[in-house]
Amino acid sequence: MKLPFKYRRVPYAEIRAFSVHILTASGSFMAFLALVAAAESRFVDLWWWLGLALLIDGIDGPIARKLNVKEVLPNWSGIMLDNVIDYVTYVLIPAFALYQSGMIGEPLSFVAAGLIVVSSAIYYADIGMKTDENFFSGFPVVWNMLVFTLFVVKASEMVAFAIVLLAVVMTFLPIHFLHPVRVVRLRPLNLTIFALWSVLSGYALLLHFESPEWLMWAVMVISGYLFVIGGIMQMFPKLGKAK
Repeated sequence: MKLPFKYRRVPYAEIRAFSVHILTASGSFMAFLALVAAAESRFVDLWWWLGLALLIDGIDGPIARKLNVKEVLPNWSGIMLDNVIDYVTYVLIPAFALYQSGMIGEPLSFVAAGLIVVSSAIYYADIGMKTDENFFSGFPVVWNMLVFTLFVVKASEMVAFAIVLLAVVMTFLPIHFLHPVRVVRLRPLNLTIFALWSVLSGYALLLHFESPEWLMWAVMVISGYLFVIGGIMQMFPKLGKAK
């Protein structure tokens, strides 16, 4: 009996490529779990889920480039999928967590959250957000890292609000910010420092944010380095280049 439709054998390369999109899309489920945790004020769980989403976001790109996903599946935009999930995990949920935690208090929490989500949405529309060296031009809306640091150091209301305002303003300034994986200059050093930040952040979560003073200072100093190193490398374009 002849079947009323045709089967097309899916090549192995397409299966592998689409599995990378599934990996990327799994970040949306991490976002959902993080949102539930934030709504229930389970902030330690929230940051574990967002940390896992950050890990997925860090590994899916290199895997996609290794498997030539863009060429194998040209009709599926990994960039669009990544941007949708990044906006939720990097922006929307951290902004909600900042509000839900009461760190800034009312009514400034509404102002801060509004500034974060609106400025970040505009930033994602900027097709020139990356430089030729793969730096971000302007603060790259990594609110997950910034808000997490505020949780670790237990920032006061006014300090937290001032930092949010500064980052929002810097979103629209032509200042370079580091992409620790894609930027070649000083990559080994920057990757090591980012890995150290990740380890210390995980330790702070294990302590349920009851961090000793040395840990607060370590996270704050490393976060400061990651925040400013791109601008420093912008001012000194030969820094880290092979002689």
